[in-house]
Parts: sequence; structure tokens; C-alpha cells
Amino acid sequence: MTEDPRNIKIKDYTYVLPEEKIARYPLKRRDSSKLLIYNKGSISHDIFYNLGNYLSEGDILVYNQTRVIRARLIFRKPTGAIIEIFCLEPAKPSDYESNFSARKTVEWRCLVGRRKKWKSGALKMELQYNNNKVKLYAEQIESMEKESLVRFRWDNEQLCFSEILDIAGHVPVPPYLKREDEVIDKTRYQTVYSRDDGSVAAPTAGLHFTEGVLSDLRERGIRTHAISLHVGAGTFIPVKSATAGGHSMHIEHFRIEREVIEKITGGRVIAVGTTSLRTLESLYWIGHKIREGAIVPGEKISLEQWYPYDNNSDIDYREAMVTILDFMDKNKLQYLEARTGIIIVPGYRMRIAEGLITNYHLPGSTLLLLVAAFAGDDWKRIYDYSLDNDFRFLSYGDSSLLLP
Repeated sequence: MTEDPRNIKIKDYTYVLPEEKIARYPLKRRDSSKLLIYNKGSISHDIFYNLGNYLSEGDILVYNQTRVIRARLIFRKPTGAIIEIFCLEPAKPSDYESNFSARKTVEWRCLVGRRKKWKSGALKMELQYNNNKVKLYAEQIESMEKESLVRFRWDNEQLCFSEILDIAGHVPVPPYLKREDEVIDKTRYQTVYSRDDGSVAAPTAGLHFTEGVLSDLRERGIRTHAISLHVGAGTFIPVKSATAGGHSMHIEHFRIEREVIEKITGGRVIAVGTTSLRTLESLYWIGHKIREGAIVPGEKISLEQWYPYDNNSDIDYREAMVTILDFMDKNKLQYLEARTGIIIVPGYRMRIAEGLITNYHLPGSTLLLLVAAFAGDDWKRIYDYSLDNDFRFLSYGDSSLLLP
């Protein structure tokens, strides 16, 4: 890499996105969206249900099976003031599974709308469950610069916290949709294969898949494997700095089963979405950190934003996977959990993913930088083609298959 990626100018990765190109709602059929195909420089398009025509037997699709939680809780104070609490990340218990299964009280790191109007005291919301009233309380126990630590408690121990969110919460649709969540979002802002609760934004590349598409891929000898990365609210944070180096990348948690690590070395790997790509590339660098003795067994595994750029590694990704599997054997782990903060920008060399299925992203965003890292300067041709051919953009928009 000749140029320091921290010096990349964000203004070089923007474009004009007309409001009418933003998809406010999903299409009637998931798999009827348009699919752009970028294959070694050539560009064409089709319909998503024909995805299998552009893949090969033996290809491996890796998708994100995270499930979007109803993370927005709207409380009304006795004065009438509305306080919105956006759940970001579990704090106590700190692991998602234990937190969601708790039946009395939990703590979360949250964004609080109109925080100045909530100086003290508990907020209360009354819910209906099996014809009974349930009281949900929220207390702000610590106020940080941008976030708050909030304790939730409720008076019915038959309900776990995930059920409380299902009853009381709202689907956290992206702010650029410029609308409140609606009934349709409860199903369509989830992938058909979503399983693990934890995301506050959907892995949108997966929204186009149907059971029919997945069945067709299997019949063609194309394998699919699941990882789980919980998409954080940071995915919506715009890059406000002039250069990539001035932007602090958000941290996201992922989990990957041993079986998946074993099997992704047997074919061309296609990442379904930027979250899957980020997980796969993080996996490679975790293998590097283990080889360097930089990971202590028993401690939380994390990957820093610029680690791939500050460290040289020529090992094949298969060697990195063997290193991880040996580490898991020694520590009796059936799955690997980690936190990743890596940013993927132009100049980054992909280590595992050879293809990417992704939607269209906001101008000047870290996700567009990732696409440019994958497709090079051709990202401009891809986006120009899509704008000229009436593609729908952003979360509920159309899809693309990138095969550099």
C-alpha cells in the first residue's frame, strides 16, 4: 500500500443521490429487486431471483443471520414530554444472550432523545400482555458524552427482556427513510434467515433472499454458511471528517461457529453484505494476531480500526484459519466471539472474500469506501449505471453482485 489510507479524502467518494431514488418501502416481493452484475469490469443487470445464474458450483455464500431488535422505546413523562430511548448495546449482563433472557432487570448503553428533559426519576410505560398490565421502568444511571447507561426493570417475571422489546419497542428503521416504522417493517426489515437477536439495523444485502432463491442456490451446488454480526447504530453515523483518518469507526460484535471456519476454505467466498465482509476480513486478522501472540486466552478478542494497515501479513487465509482452529482447540471453544473496529477503505487487499453482494450506500459513507475498496475506481461506473437505470437505493433498495 503506497498511500497512507488515513489520508484518503472523503470528498472523492461521494455522488449526487436524488431523493426520489431512495426506496422508502420494500417491493412486494423480496427477490424481484434489480440485481447489478459487475464482473471483471463489465456491467449488466438482471432480477435478484436469477442470482444463481451468475455464481458457480462450489461457491460459498456467507451471510449474516443477526436479527433486528425493536430497539426504540418511546416513553411519555407525566408532563407530556416524549423521551425516546434507543438501545445500542447490552451492559449488564454484557452478553446478548444472557441480557435478552433476563427476567427482572437489565442495563443497556443507549442513545436518549431529548435527554435534557430527563434529568432524574424513572420513566414508566404500561404494556398489555395476555390481558394483564405490565409496567416497564427506565432509569438513567449514568450520563456520558453521547450515550446514557439505562437500567430497565419490569414487574412481570414471566417476560424476558427480548419479549419486553417485542411488546414495547419500535423497529429502528433508518433515519433516511424519513418515516416512522410501520407494520410491514416487522417482517420486511428482517432477513428470512434471521436468528440471533442483537442488531439495531438490518444486514440489508440479505433482505432480497427468499426460501426459493436459497433452494435454487443449493440445487446448483452453491453452499451457504452463517455468521452473526450485530449491526450497530454506528452504521448510520456519517463521516464528518475530511479524511478517513479523522473518522472513528464503530465497534461491532460478531460470533462465528467452528464449522463455518472449517468450511470457508473450500471454495470462492462471496460475502452477503458489508457486515459479512467485515466479519470475514476481521477473522483473517484475528488469525494474524494469534500468530503474533497478541491475543491472550480468556480475554475478549478485539480488532482495532487500523490494525490491518499497521501490520504486514503475507500468510494465506487458509493458514490463518488453521491458526484460529488450533487456538479454539487449545481453549476448548466451539465458536469464536470478537469485537471488530476495522475500517475497509481503498487500498485494502481482501484476504478472504472474492465477491460481494451489497445494496447501494450513502454518499461519503464508510460503506461506500468499502465498496470502493472492493471495486476500485469502478465504483463510480457502478453507481452511475445504477442511477441511469432507475435502481432503487439504500436499505430497501436494489442489489449488486460485485466480482472484481
